[in-house]
Amino acid sequence: MRLFASEVPSPVGPLALATDEAGRLRGVSFGDGLKRAMAREYPGVALEAGQTPAPLAAALDDYFAGDREALMRIEWSLEGAVAGDGFQARVWRALWGIPAGQTISYGEMAKRAGEPGAAQAAGVALNRNPIALVLACHRVVGADGAMVGFGGGLERKTWLLRHEGALLI
Repeated sequence: MRLFASEVPSPVGPLALATDEAGRLRGVSFGDGLKRAMAREYPGVALEAGQTPAPLAAALDDYFAGDREALMRIEWSLEGAVAGDGFQARVWRALWGIPAGQTISYGEMAKRAGEPGAAQAAGVALNRNPIALVLACHRVVGADGAMVGFGGGLERKTWLLRHEGALLI
């Protein structure tokens, strides 16, 4: 497998993207962590310079232009990822089911991933989410609704939730 790295501008800063040969999203980074994250999840896979697939770029543009459902049109895959099975992968997949504009707690995330009471472990899994933004870890908040834990920074998390129309305390 080969992965292709590209970058797109966004209102929350440049997004580094990794896609596979089929154009499916494999990684998103808000900073310079894409190479490290892809090496962790896909060891030995070459990350080459590439172009952002047009459908992916269009969906991201639509999302940032206000289409809250646009992220649901992005094709992504965790196939072949080191953490593609087990609790961490179940947390990542459960993110897909959180609608735009809604939030859940870390405890609820752990429950949805099949491990009630594992809120802290869910937080660790969310921190390692290779497809941040699309697998919307920004929609997971503290039990009291507090903005906690987001690899892209709490300012981005707050911006994304406000952009989606989430009620923030």
